Amino acid sequence: RMEKNPYLTIMIQSLKKKSAVLDAIIELNIRQKEELENPGLDPDDFDACVEEKAKQIEQLELLDAGFQEVYDKIKADLQTNQQEYIRRLTDKSATIQAQEARNKDLMTQKFASVRKQVKEVRKSQKVVNQYYKSMMKSGYMEPQFTDNKK
Repeated sequence: RMEKNPYLTIMIQSLKKKSAVLDAIIELNIRQKEELENPGLDPDDFDACVEEKAKQIEQLELLDAGFQEVYDKIKADLQTNQQEYIRRLTDKSATIQAQEARNKDLMTQKFASVRKQVKEVRKSQKVVNQYYKSMMKSGYMEPQFTDNKK
C-alpha cells in the first residue's frame, strides 16, 4: 500500500513545508508592496524584508532539492494524490510571480521618484549657492571666515 511508504510521508511533509514557505513569501511580497507604496519608507525596513525573503527562497531551494531526491526514488509508485499538491503549489508560485512583477514595477517607480527628489534637492542647493555668491559679490554679506582685526 502506498500510504505505508515512508518516502511518501517524507515527500508530503516536504510539500507542506514548501507550502508554508510559499505562504511566507506571499506575505513578505504584500509587506514589500505596502512598503514601496509608503512615501515615508524606511530603507532599513525594506532591507530587512528583502533579507527575510532571501532566507525563505534559500529554504525553498533546500526543500526542492530534498524533494527531488526522494521523488526520484519512488517515481514509479506515485499516484494522483500528488497531483493535487503540485497543482496547489503551482497556483502559489503563479501568485508569487504576479506579486514579484507588481513589486518590481513599484520599486522602479519608487526609485524614480527618489531620484527626482534628489535632483530637486540638488537643484535647490544650486539656487542657494548662486544666491549666496551673488550676495557676496554685492557686499550684502560679510565673508564668514575673514579676520577683521588686520
